Amino acid sequence: MKWLVWTGTGITLLGCAGLILSVILIARIRAENLEDQAMRERLNKVIPVNLGALLCAAFGLMVVIIGLVLS
Repeated sequence: MKWLVWTGTGITLLGCAGLILSVILIARIRAENLEDQAMRERLNKVIPVNLGALLCAAFGLMVVIIGLVLS
């Protein structure tokens, strides 16, 4: 079941890359010094990226655990 562990690792790394991307996007938005409402609107567009990346990372970790248990 090594392939399951490595597949889960790859999925987890994709999720971590998405989390880093969302941090970079949020930092860029905060650096623009927008008004409160405009900043909220821009940040609300980043939330799905953040949640999707978190879900991807969690799913990848579950796949790694399943691969380790089945090994």
